[in-house]
Amino acid sequence: MAARYFTPELFRFLHELEDNNDRTWFKANQQRYEEVIRQPALDFITDFAGPLAGISDHFVADARTVGGSLFRIQRDTRFSKDKSPYKSNTGMHFRHERAKDAHAPGFYVHLEPRNCFMGVGLWHPETAVAYDIRRHIADRSQAWQEATTGSAFAEVFELSGDSLKRPPKGFDAEHPLIDDLRRKDFIAVTTLTQRQVTGTGFMPLVEDYCRRSVPFMRFLCEATDVPF
Repeated sequence: MAARYFTPELFRFLHELEDNNDRTWFKANQQRYEEVIRQPALDFITDFAGPLAGISDHFVADARTVGGSLFRIQRDTRFSKDKSPYKSNTGMHFRHERAKDAHAPGFYVHLEPRNCFMGVGLWHPETAVAYDIRRHIADRSQAWQEATTGSAFAEVFELSGDSLKRPPKGFDAEHPLIDDLRRKDFIAVTTLTQRQVTGTGFMPLVEDYCRRSVPFMRFLCEATDVPF
């Protein structure tokens, strides 16, 4: 029988944290955080290692409490005007084994009240990596179109992210895929409902979505010269 990892308490906690975003409140409610978010997420990550390996041997479900697939609840406020110490969401990122940070191909699950989604791809790759992806799109246009418009992928995912205002240097402004070549993010997203997240079918759903994204993820791995 499929396991249920998250309950509505996850969203209740995050909603209350959004309204009480200070260290005093969080310290008083830290045990709740452990019970309804952190430990269930770590259990999900541990159990997802098997299905993920069945999709690709090169992506990692890392259940370490620090530096693993689960993002910290604490915000990095060093360079932000918003000094709120905590995030009002929780995220799990299944990175490529060669990734040193979030800027590499990966599968991402975002849980937040009224804003749950799953993302695949690369978010804000560095300039050289973005160029490699654009060049791969230009050189293998048919493969890119097949990866992004295939029915299994397109009926779930939609390409998203920021784009350049002008065509990137070195690429024809009249290229038929110029809108894709202008992308700064090479990601696709799909929304999730809180009912899906809190149901027993959540892990099979995430696995299914990961499998649907395989052509897209394989294309990006080839573009960045890492194995899929």
